[in-house]
Amino acid sequence: MRIEPHRLLVRSAVALLFCCCGLASQQIPSDVPTNFKLDMKTAARLRPQLMAQSVAAVGRYTRGRLVFERLVAQVPVSEIKFSWELRIVEDDQVNAYSSPDGSVYVESGLARLAGSSAGLWAAILSHEIAHAVRRDWARRYLAQRELENGTGAAIVLGDPGLPSAAWSTSESASADLGRFCRQMEVDADREGLMLMARAGYHPDFVPALHHLLHAYGPVSNASLYAMHPCWEQRDREMSGFYAEARIAFGHRWPAWYASPGGNPPVVVFADPPMIKRTRSKSWQIHIPMRCENLVGAVEVVLRAESGREQIMRHGQLDGEGREDEVRQLTGCTSPTTTVVFAGEDLQSKSRPGMHWTDLYVIDARGAVLARANLPKLPAN
Repeated sequence: MRIEPHRLLVRSAVALLFCCCGLASQQIPSDVPTNFKLDMKTAARLRPQLMAQSVAAVGRYTRGRLVFERLVAQVPVSEIKFSWELRIVEDDQVNAYSSPDGSVYVESGLARLAGSSAGLWAAILSHEIAHAVRRDWARRYLAQRELENGTGAAIVLGDPGLPSAAWSTSESASADLGRFCRQMEVDADREGLMLMARAGYHPDFVPALHHLLHAYGPVSNASLYAMHPCWEQRDREMSGFYAEARIAFGHRWPAWYASPGGNPPVVVFADPPMIKRTRSKSWQIHIPMRCENLVGAVEVVLRAESGREQIMRHGQLDGEGREDEVRQLTGCTSPTTTVVFAGEDLQSKSRPGMHWTDLYVIDARGAVLARANLPKLPAN
């Protein structure tokens, strides 16, 4: 990845970086003293560079700007004077990040994925606004200082979304900082969901965005030092306050279709596939899944070595009829629907050297709603 000045800013939950599947409690103080101003001074110093590297959210990005303005209008008044502004970084990357001063930067690859969907824009921007309101850049910096003072390690100021290459620190301090930053991401998810509910965007757009980005991004290895929780962990962490946000949205917007974000999207929560042996000594792939807001059916697709970066360039799975895939329709009507693929179906399509690697759930238009990795399948 390029190293730009914006690497010093608070990265978003949608950054396709690393993942980690465990959030532990941390003892690092998280309050920002009222006289702490370094975050705002840093933002002022970097602002000219960031403005030069970005463009105004106009033209094809106007939908994002309108959503941003509506979300900001719901932010409580505080002593901090934010310079709220949405900017677009035209580099085709799939990221978003915020500055301590309230300016939010969305890279054009992510803006293209959001497209004309006000709800997806709200899912991106509400999280970034929450980072700024919570002063998470300052929290990260103070957490680093606390660990530095406690361990004698030299932890440099850097991007809250990436472990810095310049760190010289103990493994324990790095793991503590990773836990702290992952918890910050979950907390920003929580506050972003409530901000969306107040502004009129259904909370279901958040898991819809997360699942789309999970499908789009590369497979990452779990790490104790990761600064962002993985998408599966995010689903689990969100379960409690996600329900709270849905209730708050329903109270304010009982007619969902009339809300600023419109009707919620189809959301599919797919659990990891399981291999089960049958009495005939054959095997099956079982895929438990739950669907929200579904009218009609979805299709479950198993593919072999699919080249995910090409498939997901625009969030779409290309057409059916390929030799390296099998498909199955489901109405996903029960609280937990299990889709079953027989091993014989895959074996009949297998070729020497072929490995079944990916599971996708798509809608009738081919848009990807969920993705999961297939476990290693039995040889016979």
